[in-house]
Amino acid sequence: MPFIDRDGVVVRYEVHGRGPALLLSHSYGATMRMWDRQVAHFADRHRVILWDMRGHGGSGDPVDPGAYSQALTVGDMTALLDVCGVERAVVAGIGLGGRMSLAFHVDHPERTEALVLCGVTPGFRHYESRTASNFRANSHAHRLEVKGMEALGRGREVRFAVHRSALGLAAAARGMLVQHDALLVDALPTVTVPTLIVVGSDDGEHFAAANMMTAMIPGAQRAVIHSAGSISNIDQPRAFNGAVATFIDRLPAAAPIPPPSPLRPRPVSAPSAGAGWVAYR
Repeated sequence: MPFIDRDGVVVRYEVHGRGPALLLSHSYGATMRMWDRQVAHFADRHRVILWDMRGHGGSGDPVDPGAYSQALTVGDMTALLDVCGVERAVVAGIGLGGRMSLAFHVDHPERTEALVLCGVTPGFRHYESRTASNFRANSHAHRLEVKGMEALGRGREVRFAVHRSALGLAAAARGMLVQHDALLVDALPTVTVPTLIVVGSDDGEHFAAANMMTAMIPGAQRAVIHSAGSISNIDQPRAFNGAVATFIDRLPAAAPIPPPSPLRPRPVSAPSAGAGWVAYR
């Protein structure tokens, strides 16, 4: 398996297929293996790049939370595209990987062909909500330090995941799940590329966030995957693949490179009930 060295931290990745690039980032606690059903579907017409984030899978697992951050993760993604010789990619992610995909676009809109955000919470604008979320992230990190891999649970996204250490995952939680500001939420109205928001019909944790992101991102489309939770690509891979393929196939053949936009939020009106929804079964 190929890797890049990021100042002493190994980042493992795989490349499958040929064609326009599709960069896939996994959720917290999972690995690139959660995308296997998407590789099988898209690699015949896309160059699919998947990777293990720091602390996950075969990538490096430093125990210092300072070795993990949004900025470092975006840097890892940029380095992956560079080593693969890719100038622009459809950037897709689920959970934490989706949040980092959004952060990648904020820093590198010129390298983002489109965004696919699945089961994503972009963060919280209010301090109290951020504090509560950060408390949960730090509590999860503590459980990993005390109980080891048992603290990951038995969800299907982690069932096939093999990690180097629970301490690396704990450090990743402290360095990547913890949020220090509302910059990503405030950046939603500045997204300049076609965007698909994917959410499972049974995903109570992220359904409201999907509504909010679709309302705030200009021109964003939404897809509801029926009988799916937060890992809709695993729960209903056929419907998920169909939704993403339809979105990608409708992208402009040569989208213009967007200029960077200032991070100034603007008011938006919530869409009427049912507006913009596409349901997949």
